[in-house]
Amino acid sequence: MNQKITIKEKIGYGLGDAASSMFWKIFGMYSLFFYTDIFGITAAAAGTMFLIARLWDSVFDVFVGIVADRTKTRWGKYRPYLLWLAVPFAVMGVFTFYVPDFSGSGKLVYAYITYSLMMIVYSLINVPYASLLGAISAKPDERNVLSSYRMSFAFIGSFVTFMLLQPLIDFFGKEISHSNEGAIELATGATGHHTALAWTFGVGVIGLICVVLFLLCFSWTKERVHQIDTAGQTSVKKDLNSLLTNKPWWILVATGLAALLFNAVRDSVAIYYFRDYVQRQYKMPGTGWDLTTIYFLTGQLANLIGVVAAPGISKRFGKKRTYMIAMMMAGFLSVGFYFIPNNVAFILTFQFLISLFAGYVLPLLWSMFADIVDHQELLTGRRATALIFSSSSMSQKLGWALGAALSGWILASFHYMPDAPQQSAETIFGERLMISLIPAACCLLAFLGMMIYPITDKNVREITAALEQKRIMKNNS
Repeated sequence: MNQKITIKEKIGYGLGDAASSMFWKIFGMYSLFFYTDIFGITAAAAGTMFLIARLWDSVFDVFVGIVADRTKTRWGKYRPYLLWLAVPFAVMGVFTFYVPDFSGSGKLVYAYITYSLMMIVYSLINVPYASLLGAISAKPDERNVLSSYRMSFAFIGSFVTFMLLQPLIDFFGKEISHSNEGAIELATGATGHHTALAWTFGVGVIGLICVVLFLLCFSWTKERVHQIDTAGQTSVKKDLNSLLTNKPWWILVATGLAALLFNAVRDSVAIYYFRDYVQRQYKMPGTGWDLTTIYFLTGQLANLIGVVAAPGISKRFGKKRTYMIAMMMAGFLSVGFYFIPNNVAFILTFQFLISLFAGYVLPLLWSMFADIVDHQELLTGRRATALIFSSSSMSQKLGWALGAALSGWILASFHYMPDAPQQSAETIFGERLMISLIPAACCLLAFLGMMIYPITDKNVREITAALEQKRIMKNNS
């Protein structure tokens, strides 16, 4: 079996997550603000919607994994989903960020339907894409590199979103306003028709970029790793039973959930934090970026450095130890974030350091799920790649669901008022907790979970050698 992975294929694989991440960052960092201050529903209602839609969608991920494992086409099991779902992915993004001229209850129903459909389409393309990692190569070191490419391009995609979304909204808002002779000022909390349409068009442009990236990922990658024992291929019950009795899987899902919850809460409150607490009016010349965008870009740059460094560091110290140290440092720095003065230099410095350590964690998570695929295949003789990778997507969505829901509920509990010219001291205090101490608690949970994770780097090497021997025996028989 040819295991040689070219640079072009590594880049192609990374482009798939660049596309996913471009939309995922819009959902994670902008959607709560969009629904409260642009769409026009309460923070509590938005939080409940995020939880309900993503809880259902998390279960749907497992269904997608089961179907993808049993897909047979001339392109493979997982790649064809990139081709089939690229355009629907972009179209649903546009509908999700469209504000209809409905009543309050009608708008809420529309939000539930479009947001839920968007999450379903995201699952249909992202679960097979994630599973592709386990099908491109059987070598753990090669998968670490592929995972690093994936996460690196994910952050590049995030950069593109942060660099383009706000300027696109500004541009379309002005164009629509001028064409209708009723200019309004964006980024002021106004919820006028022009502002809402500007969001729709801005997301649409990013959606077109995503379509191109998904198609390139489909074209430049190849599936090489196939199940050794194909007997009983259609036994869904057997695959599920094997998964649900896999102790390392349960621990990794819980640990990943805590790490993603850390990111979700920090990211969703950032816009509010800068507007209500920092209160610095600034636009970078020639870009249109305000301090919130600069804060996001700083975090993405640090994340990217962490992702690139992760394979080398984990190869030296081991995945488990690297994960634990990274979560511990991110937690300590998050506690410190609460106590720093209201000073932009301090805020951006801590954002960089926190995001640097958080960046180490993300590629390790995906690589560890690939290790669990091998672990379960060795135990059962069945390679349920997409089913196991769907669980990683499930933990991701659960983390963001709980994080977004908690953000909405916490804002509501601290009496956030979307139309208020100035938020109360109580609300601002809640926003400060959400960007510092609450994420720190999530880091602690992730650290504790990884302490009891049983698959070490030595175990991974042993599992890989045993599977390789089985493949050699099968090919020679």
